[in-house]
Amino acid sequence: MKKLTSLLILLLTVSQLVAQPKVYPSSFTVAQDGSGDFTTIQEAVNAVRDLSQQQVTIHIKNGVYREKLVIPSWKTSISLAGESKEGTVITNSDYSGKDFPGKDFTGNPKYSTYTSYTVLVQGNDFVAENLTIENAAGPVGQAVALHVEGDRAIIRNCRLIGNQDTLYAATEGSRQLYQDCYIEGTTDFIFGEATAVFMNCTIKSLKNSYITAAATSPRQKYGFVFINCKLIADAAAEKVYLGRPWRPYSKTVFLNTEMGIHIRPEGWDNWRNPENEKTVLYAEYNSKGAGANAKSRVGWSKQLSAKEAKQYTLENIFPDWKPLQQ
Repeated sequence: MKKLTSLLILLLTVSQLVAQPKVYPSSFTVAQDGSGDFTTIQEAVNAVRDLSQQQVTIHIKNGVYREKLVIPSWKTSISLAGESKEGTVITNSDYSGKDFPGKDFTGNPKYSTYTSYTVLVQGNDFVAENLTIENAAGPVGQAVALHVEGDRAIIRNCRLIGNQDTLYAATEGSRQLYQDCYIEGTTDFIFGEATAVFMNCTIKSLKNSYITAAATSPRQKYGFVFINCKLIADAAAEKVYLGRPWRPYSKTVFLNTEMGIHIRPEGWDNWRNPENEKTVLYAEYNSKGAGANAKSRVGWSKQLSAKEAKQYTLENIFPDWKPLQQ
């Protein structure tokens, strides 16, 4: 009888242990000196539970992390939190035309714009803050630093460093918020199909070229929206356009933005196709500074009225998402 009782107790204990839900960590630490959970950011990303429904924070100690970092679609709700904006640097140097090690997913033996990224974000509910993402390839053509495809992405207090095509705000269904960021580049260095808002960001042009190249679809109400931003330039940049349309229905709007003298009086370019002038929405409201020249802007751009400008709120642009509460 005693043996039977002991066996039942053992079986009950085992069943209780089996029934206990597994606890998944809500944070990890990455440190190159071995003092954290991992020494690379990719290892930490890989350790996050697939399709996580809790936000998992990866704390990254200061250091230069030479990685080609991928947040795949099944790694959701990941936050990368750097120790400091200048001291935590993720860097790589791939660029379009560079030999690919083997072949990429398209069978191409060389990198393209779409595979040149330093950081690729495909998972939803991604957050990055207090760090630098850099493509250090230099002025060699398209070389993406940050490529975001996931929905509800927040990039806060970060530095995005590159030359041509620094930031690819990708995919039509993606909503992205860039807050208090510094973004620099040369040509089309903020480009893509996403609905993206840039709040209180500093945008630096490194040479005479174009800042934005939106590819907004005709199904989207909003494209790129810049609110309370500042446009500055390197000494080599004296004639810079606000944007040109990567696709015909490009939408780009600047509200309450300070524009340096490097911004061309005409403001916008049609990418050598007058037909684009009939379909794009290029608009401004209350531009300030030496580069704000409403009277000289191209006739197919628009100066918004105060009533029209009031429609450009986060609540209207992102009706089912409240990023400032995250």
